[in-house]
Amino acid sequence: MKYDFTTVLDRRGKDSLAFDRVPFKGVKPDEGFDPIPMWIADMSFPAAPSVMAAIRRRLEMPNFGYFGLPKEYYDSIIHWQRVRNDVVGLLPEHIGYENGVLGGVSSAVQAFTSPGDKILIHSPTYVGFTHTIDNIGRVIVHSELKRDAGGVWRMDYEDMDRKIRENGIHFAIFCSPHNPTGRVWERREIEKAIEVYAANDCIVVSDEIWSDIIMPGYKHIPTQSVSEDARNRVIAFYAPSKTFSLAGLVGSYHVIYNKYLRDRVMRLSEMSHYNECNVLSTHALIGAFSPEGMEWTDEMCAVINENLDYACRFIAGNFRGVSCMRPQGTYMLFLDCAGYCGEHGISITELQHRGIRCGVIWQNGEDFIWPRSIRMNLALPKSRLTEAFDRLKKYVFI
Repeated sequence: MKYDFTTVLDRRGKDSLAFDRVPFKGVKPDEGFDPIPMWIADMSFPAAPSVMAAIRRRLEMPNFGYFGLPKEYYDSIIHWQRVRNDVVGLLPEHIGYENGVLGGVSSAVQAFTSPGDKILIHSPTYVGFTHTIDNIGRVIVHSELKRDAGGVWRMDYEDMDRKIRENGIHFAIFCSPHNPTGRVWERREIEKAIEVYAANDCIVVSDEIWSDIIMPGYKHIPTQSVSEDARNRVIAFYAPSKTFSLAGLVGSYHVIYNKYLRDRVMRLSEMSHYNECNVLSTHALIGAFSPEGMEWTDEMCAVINENLDYACRFIAGNFRGVSCMRPQGTYMLFLDCAGYCGEHGISITELQHRGIRCGVIWQNGEDFIWPRSIRMNLALPKSRLTEAFDRLKKYVFI
């Protein structure tokens, strides 16, 4: 490969949440086990060279005073969306900076709901949604995804419609691709979801932060693209942070075609003055959404696909009572451990602790409102991945 996805980065003591924090107090790797972080959703690969080059170029100007978003920022997003997602008709006026996707979600929720209002979200549910909605005093109503005979996660449209009606809901959050299950929704699935939302007069936030990390044979369909109604009903959020591991620079963006929706969301963020862009984040995005960044992304997806192949085969051959859908997108793997926990009479918390004690730092799936499950980040060099699964076989699934 042209780019580096094999170097093992020692990020300890380098401001890394993934490496410097264990998600459960009082539990840490036993002596002799170095930590292999597989919990929080950032990558353990060196950053794309085009990102580093763009930041270095900006650092040549030794001043970081107030600034405005340059034309190249908007042009980069428009070109990226056109090439990667076949988006047409996207203009600079439809794009707005957001200080993180969850900040944008919070602004949208507060712009169109009141404290105590109920919001529909699918479960398993990204933990960031849970915390954000709880913190601003709204109430989450979960519509559970269902696994079909082939183990593929599917939306339950009847359940969605019933819960929206019963709870007087007029706002929903849609995750596409879905975190934590790794589902890449098909066009018809999104169309049917929009039909349910439209029938109940719901404004929809579509979190599409994972839209660049898609496995071979699948394609991301922007939620706003499935119909004219969706274009005017949906507030979409994107970011380079998952694709290029830029979460520490903070920076995402919205795409909102409907002027009324856009004005309300932007007004909310302007009132608090929180939504100012970091100049290095701006130039990192321009470097990421470049031809070289696109090439790097394609290689990264191929590496993730290989890691997913390895992990799913290993699980099927070695971890009795554990199952998973092979992710169609994202670099997260969501394990159903109910069979193993039931057979061995242990809780999912104890199973998670076993992994942590042998250095595999993974995340309890109950954080995502799903019982007896584990979420794992597979965006790490293959040598670390194989070491992690060897440890799980020897010390955890025994």
